[in-house]
Amino acid sequence: MRTQSVTLNGQTISYVEQGEGPLVLLLHGFPESAAVTFRHTLPALARAGFRAVAPSMRGFAPSSLPASGEILLPELVEDALALHDALDGDERAVLLGHDWGAATAWAAATAAPERWARVVTSDVPPLQFFAGYAASFEGIERLNHFWFFQMGFAEHLIAADDNAYLAEVLQRRWTGPDHDATEDIAGMRSAIGDPERLKVALSLYRRNFAVDEMGTPEWESAQVALWGDLPTQPTLYLHGTEDHSVRLTEEDLAMIEKSLAPGSEAHLIQGAGHIVPAEKPDDYNRRVIDFLTR
Repeated sequence: MRTQSVTLNGQTISYVEQGEGPLVLLLHGFPESAAVTFRHTLPALARAGFRAVAPSMRGFAPSSLPASGEILLPELVEDALALHDALDGDERAVLLGHDWGAATAWAAATAAPERWARVVTSDVPPLQFFAGYAASFEGIERLNHFWFFQMGFAEHLIAADDNAYLAEVLQRRWTGPDHDATEDIAGMRSAIGDPERLKVALSLYRRNFAVDEMGTPEWESAQVALWGDLPTQPTLYLHGTEDHSVRLTEEDLAMIEKSLAPGSEAHLIQGAGHIVPAEKPDDYNRRVIDFLTR
């Protein structure tokens, strides 16, 4: 596994890569380390004949901190598109995203469809399904971190005792009952353990779901314009049965699959929580590689 960096869009983006072949760009979520979340996926893709590249999101170590002190979803989309160019991606490239990386992938796939042959996402469904869930009673209750992170004192509570709050959340809420999150917790601390990086990471919620904007017609139209269209490429969507943040049923997955482009699939991963690539790598990798090499 090689560690490299590239400067684009005013940022120095660090990434790990493995393998040779068509580009697969792997986009991580919050509060994660790219190398840790995709520690099983990178070598599996490399063995299958792909060049697997997992960048650290702007603001997440070891990538640089944005001068603005915040992270906006449109910027993450622009970073993904710029990485396609910087890494010499072609029309065979694949976009793979989880959590915030999934939201980025949904948007980037439609922003420049000619760059991506296929799309793989997990843990955050398309906006057409996520928006309704987030506004439901269950969604409001289960996505309570969206609201907690908005509070001014949240960053101080989260940073206390070496980010003990996020460590507890990763082990007890965001991963399945049989997953040992020790590596994921260490990755979180390396990525956003610094107070300045933590504050920037929380801006994912504070700026993209700002309390004085969220739900307004202007905010809704901006979100729909950004990631409301569905990819025209064949898309694989995977979701954990033990995801306590976003609960989806077999019926939900069937509706998602039906809405996607021809050749698409949607599957539940048994026993996985919200970080499917790290929790159930055998099942996840098997489905991803089967989809990409079919």
